[in-house]
Amino acid sequence: MPEAAVPGASLLFLREEHIRQAQDMFFLAWRDLATCVDPVLAAHGLGRAHHRALHFIGRHPGLSVTDLLAMLCVTKQSLSRVMAPLVAQGFVVQVAGRGDRRQRLLHLSDAGAALERELFERQRERLVVAYRDAGGPAVEGFRRVMRGVMGSAARKTLDEAQVPRGPRVV
Repeated sequence: MPEAAVPGASLLFLREEHIRQAQDMFFLAWRDLATCVDPVLAAHGLGRAHHRALHFIGRHPGLSVTDLLAMLCVTKQSLSRVMAPLVAQGFVVQVAGRGDRRQRLLHLSDAGAALERELFERQRERLVVAYRDAGGPAVEGFRRVMRGVMGSAARKTLDEAQVPRGPRVV
């Protein structure tokens, strides 16, 4: 009987050792993807938390501080420590909300957009090579696995990011 026809044969990759190997791969891939931008961040006195904030603010112009808190799953105090240098160095601009002036909406400045682009290009190189080496079906499988690993809130954030928007730099 062909392997595909054997009930459960396709589930052999669910063995504990394969799941642990997947964890290893997630952690090591993230380490190497993050490491390639560390020198650029360090030149500005910034770290990986600043990079995540720049990324999501760039992907969601006009994002509220409350929404960024939820997206990053950090405390107000932690986000404050991240945002202070980004605002002080002119990478992020905070604008009062139209309906609620207490609301702070976040945008990248021109300098912030340039920095975010430089960080993206560094990581893009690594991702393009990996995607090309893997091929289309593997990339689609990767996307499906990553969505499956994410919680529903993260999937919703990702889906909302897919809505085409023009660049909104302040």
